[in-house]
Amino acid sequence: MSGQKSEDEWRAVLSREQFRVLREKGTEAPGTGEYDHHFKEGTACSYDKRRYPSNEDRPQSSPHLFTTTVGTYNCAGCNTPLYKSTTKFDSGCGWPAFFDGIPGAIKRIEDRSHGMVRTEIVCANCGGHLGHVFKGESITKKYETNERHCVNSVSLKFTD
Repeated sequence: MSGQKSEDEWRAVLSREQFRVLREKGTEAPGTGEYDHHFKEGTACSYDKRRYPSNEDRPQSSPHLFTTTVGTYNCAGCNTPLYKSTTKFDSGCGWPAFFDGIPGAIKRIEDRSHGMVRTEIVCANCGGHLGHVFKGESITKKYETNERHCVNSVSLKFTD
């Protein structure tokens, strides 16, 4: 991993919440992240149209909340491209969900914390914690990968 920094260097470049999630493997509260309902129209899901039928009803708290721009979700720690916007879908879980990552950008690690076995996903460049990946769920059967990458918004930075 080439994006290694000391703890002090990470604290200097990340917000307190980004540090907690990316470096300490924390989890943001469900439904609170900037990119949870951030979709390109016509991609896997345009969640905002179902929830907010008219533009007037949509929350305006973030310029990225309802985008129609194709782009890339990068690691908030080191800016490595992780996910294409066209792989994002609405899983209803409260965190951004993707059915596939950019090849080589995401590393998988067995996670045996909290009395269960899961697969943690981290940025392959800097090791920043992104979230977890789940396979074989009913909501992912329509995607070739049959996976849901459940990612903390604070771990991401969108670029068009």
